[in-house]
Amino acid sequence: MTGLTEAARLVDGPGLRAMLLALRHDPGPVRREADPDPALVGIVESAFESVEDVLGRLSALEAALRERSDRRAVFLTVYSRMTRAIRDRIEAGGFEDPAWMRRYTVAFADYYRRAFLAFERGRLGGVPAPWRVAFDTAVREAGLVVQDAFLGINAHINYDLALTLVDVGIDSDRRTKRADHRAVNDVLGRLVDAQQDALAALYAPGVADLDATLGRLDEAFTLLGLTEGREQAWRVAVVTSDVGYRPVRAYARWVLRATATGAAAFVLSPSIDPGLMDELRRVERSGLDLDETLDLLAEKVDGAVSG
Repeated sequence: MTGLTEAARLVDGPGLRAMLLALRHDPGPVRREADPDPALVGIVESAFESVEDVLGRLSALEAALRERSDRRAVFLTVYSRMTRAIRDRIEAGGFEDPAWMRRYTVAFADYYRRAFLAFERGRLGGVPAPWRVAFDTAVREAGLVVQDAFLGINAHINYDLALTLVDVGIDSDRRTKRADHRAVNDVLGRLVDAQQDALAALYAPGVADLDATLGRLDEAFTLLGLTEGREQAWRVAVVTSDVGYRPVRAYARWVLRATATGAAAFVLSPSIDPGLMDELRRVERSGLDLDETLDLLAEKVDGAVSG
Protein backbone atom coordinates (compact mmCIF):
# COMPACT_ATOMS: atom_id res chain seq x y z
CA MET A 1 0.00 0.00 0.00
CA THR A 2 3.02 2.31 0.21
CA GLY A 3 2.67 3.50 -3.37
CA LEU A 4 -1.04 4.26 -3.01
CA THR A 5 -0.40 6.09 0.25
CA GLU A 6 2.23 8.24 -1.42
CA ALA A 7 -0.10 8.85 -4.39
CA ALA A 8 -2.63 10.35 -2.01
CA ARG A 9 0.03 12.72 -0.68
CA LEU A 10 1.21 14.03 -4.04
CA VAL A 11 -1.04 17.09 -3.97
CA ASP A 12 -0.60 19.34 -0.93
CA GLY A 13 -1.42 23.03 -0.50
CA PRO A 14 1.52 24.55 -2.42
CA GLY A 15 1.35 21.75 -4.97
CA LEU A 16 -2.33 22.39 -5.63
CA ARG A 17 -1.63 26.09 -6.01
CA ALA A 18 1.09 25.35 -8.53
CA MET A 19 -1.17 22.98 -10.47
CA LEU A 20 -3.92 25.60 -10.69
CA LEU A 21 -1.37 28.09 -12.00
CA ALA A 22 -0.28 25.56 -14.61
CA LEU A 23 -3.85 25.27 -15.87
CA ARG A 24 -4.10 29.05 -16.23
CA HIS A 25 -0.61 29.65 -17.62
CA ASP A 26 0.21 27.08 -20.28
CA PRO A 27 3.63 28.13 -21.61
CA GLY A 28 2.82 26.72 -25.05
CA PRO A 29 5.49 26.43 -27.73
CA VAL A 30 8.46 28.77 -27.46
CA ARG A 31 10.09 30.03 -30.64
CA ARG A 32 13.84 29.46 -30.74
CA GLU A 33 14.99 31.69 -33.59
CA ALA A 34 18.74 31.66 -32.97
CA ASP A 35 20.87 29.14 -34.84
CA PRO A 36 22.46 26.43 -32.71
CA ASP A 37 25.87 27.35 -31.36
CA PRO A 38 28.24 24.53 -32.42
CA ALA A 39 30.51 25.07 -29.41
CA LEU A 40 27.64 24.78 -26.93
CA VAL A 41 26.20 21.75 -28.74
CA GLY A 42 29.62 20.12 -28.69
CA ILE A 43 29.84 20.38 -24.91
CA VAL A 44 26.52 18.63 -24.26
CA GLU A 45 26.07 16.43 -27.33
CA SER A 46 27.06 13.14 -25.70
CA ALA A 47 25.79 11.57 -22.49
CA PHE A 48 27.70 12.13 -19.28
CA GLU A 49 29.91 9.20 -18.30
CA SER A 50 30.90 9.97 -14.69
CA VAL A 51 30.52 12.52 -11.93
CA GLU A 52 33.84 14.05 -12.94
CA ASP A 53 32.65 14.27 -16.54
CA VAL A 54 29.48 16.02 -15.30
CA LEU A 55 31.51 18.55 -13.33
CA GLY A 56 33.97 19.21 -16.12
CA ARG A 57 31.37 19.78 -18.81
CA LEU A 58 28.94 21.74 -16.62
CA SER A 59 31.80 24.07 -15.73
CA ALA A 60 32.81 24.36 -19.39
CA LEU A 61 29.22 25.13 -20.40
CA GLU A 62 28.87 27.72 -17.63
CA ALA A 63 32.08 29.43 -18.78
CA ALA A 64 30.99 29.39 -22.43
CA LEU A 65 27.59 30.87 -21.60
CA ARG A 66 29.09 33.57 -19.39
CA GLU A 67 31.52 34.44 -22.18
CA ARG A 68 28.50 34.97 -24.44
CA SER A 69 26.58 36.92 -21.74
CA ASP A 70 23.93 34.21 -22.01
CA ARG A 71 21.81 34.17 -18.87
CA ARG A 72 21.39 30.41 -19.02
CA ALA A 73 24.71 30.51 -17.17
CA VAL A 74 22.95 31.69 -14.00
CA PHE A 75 21.40 28.31 -13.18
CA LEU A 76 24.65 26.56 -14.06
CA THR A 77 26.49 28.69 -11.51
CA VAL A 78 24.13 27.25 -8.89
CA TYR A 79 24.00 23.71 -10.26
CA SER A 80 27.72 23.17 -10.85
CA ARG A 81 28.51 24.23 -7.29
CA MET A 82 25.86 21.93 -5.90
CA THR A 83 27.21 19.05 -7.97
CA ARG A 84 30.75 19.72 -6.76
CA ALA A 85 29.55 19.60 -3.14
CA ILE A 86 27.81 16.26 -3.78
CA ARG A 87 30.96 14.90 -5.44
CA ASP A 88 33.04 15.96 -2.44
CA ARG A 89 30.69 14.23 -0.02
CA ILE A 90 30.75 11.04 -2.09
CA GLU A 91 34.53 11.05 -2.08
CA ALA A 92 34.58 11.72 1.68
CA GLY A 93 32.43 8.64 2.34
CA GLY A 94 29.41 10.69 3.33
CA PHE A 95 26.82 8.41 1.69
CA GLU A 96 25.85 4.85 2.55
CA ASP A 97 25.67 3.75 -1.09
CA PRO A 98 28.27 5.78 -3.01
CA ALA A 99 27.88 3.76 -6.23
CA TRP A 100 24.15 4.54 -6.32
CA MET A 101 24.86 8.22 -5.58
CA ARG A 102 27.25 8.37 -8.52
CA ARG A 103 24.62 6.90 -10.86
CA TYR A 104 22.04 9.26 -9.37
CA THR A 105 24.24 12.32 -9.92
CA VAL A 106 25.10 11.41 -13.52
CA ALA A 107 21.51 10.50 -14.48
CA PHE A 108 20.22 13.72 -12.91
CA ALA A 109 22.69 15.82 -14.91
CA ASP A 110 21.72 14.02 -18.11
CA TYR A 111 18.13 15.30 -17.80
CA TYR A 112 19.47 18.85 -17.77
CA ARG A 113 21.89 18.08 -20.61
CA ARG A 114 19.15 16.67 -22.85
CA ALA A 115 16.83 19.60 -22.20
CA PHE A 116 19.59 22.13 -22.92
CA LEU A 117 20.66 20.32 -26.09
CA ALA A 118 17.11 20.10 -27.45
CA PHE A 119 16.51 23.80 -26.74
CA GLU A 120 19.80 24.87 -28.30
CA ARG A 121 19.03 22.86 -31.43
CA GLY A 122 15.54 24.35 -31.64
CA ARG A 123 13.85 20.98 -31.11
CA LEU A 124 11.38 22.43 -28.64
CA GLY A 125 9.05 19.44 -28.65
CA GLY A 126 11.79 17.62 -26.76
CA VAL A 127 12.11 20.31 -24.07
CA PRO A 128 9.90 19.78 -20.98
CA ALA A 129 7.62 22.75 -20.29
CA PRO A 130 9.42 23.88 -17.08
CA TRP A 131 12.70 23.99 -18.98
CA ARG A 132 11.14 25.82 -21.95
CA VAL A 133 10.06 28.56 -19.54
CA ALA A 134 13.46 28.67 -17.81
CA PHE A 135 15.57 28.72 -20.97
CA ASP A 136 13.34 31.15 -22.86
CA THR A 137 13.22 33.59 -19.94
CA ALA A 138 17.01 33.44 -19.64
CA VAL A 139 17.92 33.90 -23.32
CA ARG A 140 15.47 36.81 -23.67
CA GLU A 141 16.65 38.32 -20.36
CA ALA A 142 12.96 38.72 -19.61
CA GLY A 143 13.30 38.28 -15.86
CA LEU A 144 15.66 38.99 -13.02
CA VAL A 145 18.80 37.01 -12.28
CA VAL A 146 17.12 35.54 -9.21
CA GLN A 147 14.21 34.44 -11.38
CA ASP A 148 16.62 32.69 -13.76
CA ALA A 149 18.07 30.83 -10.79
CA PHE A 150 14.67 29.88 -9.38
CA LEU A 151 13.33 28.73 -12.75
CA GLY A 152 16.28 26.41 -13.29
CA ILE A 153 16.07 25.01 -9.77
CA ASN A 154 12.36 24.42 -10.23
CA ALA A 155 12.73 22.58 -13.53
CA HIS A 156 15.58 20.41 -12.31
CA ILE A 157 14.32 19.50 -8.85
CA ASN A 158 10.54 19.69 -9.23
CA TYR A 159 10.58 17.88 -12.58
CA ASP A 160 13.83 16.08 -13.45
CA LEU A 161 14.63 14.61 -10.06
CA ALA A 162 11.66 12.24 -9.78
CA LEU A 163 12.35 10.89 -13.26
CA THR A 164 15.99 10.40 -12.27
CA LEU A 165 15.00 8.37 -9.21
CA VAL A 166 12.77 6.17 -11.36
CA ASP A 167 15.62 5.63 -13.83
CA VAL A 168 18.28 4.69 -11.27
CA GLY A 169 15.83 2.75 -9.10
CA ILE A 170 15.05 3.11 -5.41
CA ASP A 171 15.25 -0.64 -4.71
CA SER A 172 16.83 -2.78 -3.40
CA ASP A 173 17.56 -1.55 0.14
CA ARG A 174 15.19 1.37 -0.18
CA ARG A 175 15.98 2.52 3.35
CA THR A 176 19.61 3.20 2.45
CA LYS A 177 18.73 4.97 -0.78
CA ARG A 178 16.15 7.14 0.96
CA ALA A 179 18.72 8.07 3.61
CA ASP A 180 21.23 9.06 0.93
CA HIS A 181 18.57 11.01 -0.96
CA ARG A 182 17.74 12.92 2.21
CA ALA A 183 21.41 13.45 3.06
CA VAL A 184 21.68 15.60 -0.05
CA ASN A 185 19.38 18.10 1.69
CA ASP A 186 22.10 18.75 4.27
CA VAL A 187 24.60 19.52 1.53
CA LEU A 188 22.22 21.86 -0.29
CA GLY A 189 21.12 23.63 2.88
CA ARG A 190 24.68 24.66 3.64
CA LEU A 191 25.08 26.09 0.14
CA VAL A 192 22.14 28.51 0.05
CA ASP A 193 23.99 31.58 1.30
CA ALA A 194 27.07 30.73 -0.74
CA GLN A 195 24.95 30.46 -3.88
CA GLN A 196 23.46 33.90 -3.29
CA ASP A 197 26.98 35.28 -2.84
CA ALA A 198 28.06 33.66 -6.12
CA LEU A 199 25.14 35.16 -8.03
CA ALA A 200 25.93 38.57 -6.55
CA ALA A 201 29.60 38.30 -7.44
CA LEU A 202 29.12 37.05 -11.01
CA TYR A 203 25.86 38.57 -12.24
CA ALA A 204 24.06 40.97 -9.96
CA PRO A 205 25.66 42.70 -6.95
CA GLY A 206 22.23 43.73 -5.68
CA VAL A 207 20.85 40.20 -5.34
CA ALA A 208 21.22 40.33 -1.57
CA ASP A 209 19.39 43.68 -1.42
CA LEU A 210 16.52 42.27 -3.47
CA ASP A 211 16.24 39.21 -1.27
CA ALA A 212 16.14 41.38 1.84
CA THR A 213 13.59 43.79 0.36
CA LEU A 214 11.19 41.57 -1.61
CA GLY A 215 9.58 38.99 0.63
CA ARG A 216 8.10 37.32 -2.44
CA LEU A 217 11.50 35.90 -3.35
CA ASP A 218 11.53 33.97 -0.09
CA GLU A 219 7.97 32.82 -0.80
CA ALA A 220 9.04 31.61 -4.23
CA PHE A 221 11.95 29.72 -2.70
CA THR A 222 9.50 28.12 -0.26
CA LEU A 223 7.20 27.06 -3.10
CA LEU A 224 10.09 25.62 -5.04
CA GLY A 225 11.53 24.42 -1.70
CA LEU A 226 14.62 22.37 -2.19
CA THR A 227 13.68 20.05 0.65
CA GLU A 228 9.99 19.67 -0.16
CA GLY A 229 10.68 19.39 -3.87
CA ARG A 230 13.08 16.55 -3.18
CA GLU A 231 10.53 14.83 -0.92
CA GLN A 232 7.93 15.12 -3.67
CA ALA A 233 10.38 13.56 -6.13
CA TRP A 234 10.78 10.59 -3.79
CA ARG A 235 6.99 10.21 -3.49
CA VAL A 236 6.60 10.16 -7.27
CA ALA A 237 9.34 7.54 -7.53
CA VAL A 238 7.62 5.37 -4.90
CA VAL A 239 4.27 5.63 -6.69
CA THR A 240 5.86 4.79 -10.03
CA SER A 241 7.80 1.87 -8.57
CA ASP A 242 5.13 0.36 -6.31
CA VAL A 243 1.81 0.85 -8.08
CA GLY A 244 0.99 -1.44 -10.97
CA TYR A 245 -2.05 0.52 -12.09
CA ARG A 246 -1.19 2.58 -15.14
CA PRO A 247 -3.74 5.32 -14.36
CA VAL A 248 -2.10 5.89 -10.96
CA ARG A 249 1.39 6.06 -12.48
CA ALA A 250 0.08 8.40 -15.19
CA TYR A 251 -1.50 10.56 -12.47
CA ALA A 252 1.86 10.80 -10.68
CA ARG A 253 3.59 11.91 -13.89
CA TRP A 254 0.82 14.45 -14.55
CA VAL A 255 1.17 15.90 -11.05
CA LEU A 256 4.92 16.15 -11.63
CA ARG A 257 4.54 18.11 -14.87
CA ALA A 258 1.73 20.33 -13.61
CA THR A 259 3.44 21.20 -10.34
CA ALA A 260 6.74 22.16 -11.99
CA THR A 261 5.04 24.12 -14.78
CA GLY A 262 2.81 25.95 -12.29
CA ALA A 263 5.76 26.79 -10.06
CA ALA A 264 7.50 28.32 -13.10
CA ALA A 265 4.40 30.42 -13.77
CA PHE A 266 4.42 31.53 -10.14
CA VAL A 267 8.02 32.72 -10.35
CA LEU A 268 7.13 34.89 -13.36
CA SER A 269 3.75 36.19 -12.16
CA PRO A 270 2.13 38.54 -11.63
CA SER A 271 3.40 40.74 -14.42
CA ILE A 272 5.55 43.56 -13.10
CA ASP A 273 5.16 47.10 -14.39
CA PRO A 274 7.98 47.72 -16.92
CA GLY A 275 9.24 50.75 -15.00
CA LEU A 276 9.42 48.79 -11.78
CA MET A 277 11.11 45.88 -13.54
CA ASP A 278 13.73 48.29 -14.87
CA GLU A 279 14.31 49.50 -11.33
CA LEU A 280 14.62 45.95 -10.01
CA ARG A 281 17.16 45.20 -12.71
CA ARG A 282 19.08 48.31 -11.70
CA VAL A 283 19.04 47.13 -8.09
CA GLU A 284 20.38 43.74 -9.15
CA ARG A 285 23.20 45.39 -11.07
CA SER A 286 24.14 48.11 -8.61
CA GLY A 287 22.57 47.50 -5.23
CA LEU A 288 19.70 49.17 -3.47
CA ASP A 289 19.19 52.91 -3.20
CA LEU A 290 16.25 52.77 -0.80
CA ASP A 291 15.10 56.35 -1.33
CA GLU A 292 15.00 56.00 -5.11
CA THR A 293 13.18 52.67 -4.91
CA LEU A 294 10.58 53.98 -2.45
CA ASP A 295 10.01 57.03 -4.65
CA LEU A 296 9.40 54.78 -7.66
CA LEU A 297 7.00 52.57 -5.72
CA ALA A 298 5.14 55.67 -4.52
CA GLU A 299 4.79 56.85 -8.11
CA LYS A 300 3.33 53.47 -9.13
CA VAL A 301 0.85 53.51 -6.25
CA ASP A 302 -0.22 57.08 -7.01
CA GLY A 303 -0.66 56.19 -10.66
CA ALA A 304 -2.77 53.15 -9.83
CA VAL A 305 -4.98 55.16 -7.45
CA SER A 306 -5.49 58.09 -9.83
CA GLY A 307 -6.12 55.72 -12.73
